Amino acid sequence: MNDKTVSYEERGAVAWLTLNRPQALNSFTREMHSHLWEAFDQAEANPLIRAMVITGAGRGFCAGADLSEFDFAEGPNLIARADPGPVIDQAFNPTTRRLQQLRMPTVAAVNGVAAGAGASFVMACDIAIAAPTASFIQAFSKIGLIPDAGSSWFLVERLGLARAMALAMTGEKLMAPQAKDWGLIWDVAEDCLEASSQMAQRLASMPTQALIATRALLREAGNRNLNQQLDVERDTQSALGKTHDYIEGVSAFLQKRPPQFTGH
Repeated sequence: MNDKTVSYEERGAVAWLTLNRPQALNSFTREMHSHLWEAFDQAEANPLIRAMVITGAGRGFCAGADLSEFDFAEGPNLIARADPGPVIDQAFNPTTRRLQQLRMPTVAAVNGVAAGAGASFVMACDIAIAAPTASFIQAFSKIGLIPDAGSSWFLVERLGLARAMALAMTGEKLMAPQAKDWGLIWDVAEDCLEASSQMAQRLASMPTQALIATRALLREAGNRNLNQQLDVERDTQSALGKTHDYIEGVSAFLQKRPPQFTGH
């Protein structure tokens, strides 16, 4: 897939996806979404893949939507032709949903600017590690739109209403160190690719089903009260109690040896 707008590589148990339109700061086209879904499919089809890293080629991570794909030519039906709703429904929203549903944990290696839906994309991943010079920009207000691809939800969840509101309204740049301090991302590393690689390898050696179940529990916690969450925790623990990795993990603990998880 290296000739496509998303390159795909397997490094042991880790799939590496690189957004590959560096000349346009890896801004999203419909074709790029399609290539990204193909890469997701390829990773999920290989049972040996147990973690994923997503990064950007060149000096940016992702500048959001490629506005050159919107039809702003003068003439009839301009409003209908320029409507962003269809591409959000058919491309951006499916991408966010796919990221949330992948069967392996995801790490965003944010090597440069993540603007608009690019920032949404980072927040849709499970863990994000950014270079010190990386930045996050809610660029929507500058073109008369609102945060999309999940940003209006992720921002409030991660930052609280006051910070989310100001970032979304002003479109101010949030640099990576402050993004870490505020809780938007997990970490900042001088070599974010190496740090992300180490994180992904660590995750790939862990009990994959438990990690994905943890993802689901944490992301849905805000939609339940405590009693409901306690019931879901019970049911999830019972299901995981039937897995190889649970038996292996407890056995290794009791035998005082490192566990050998398989993801099953």
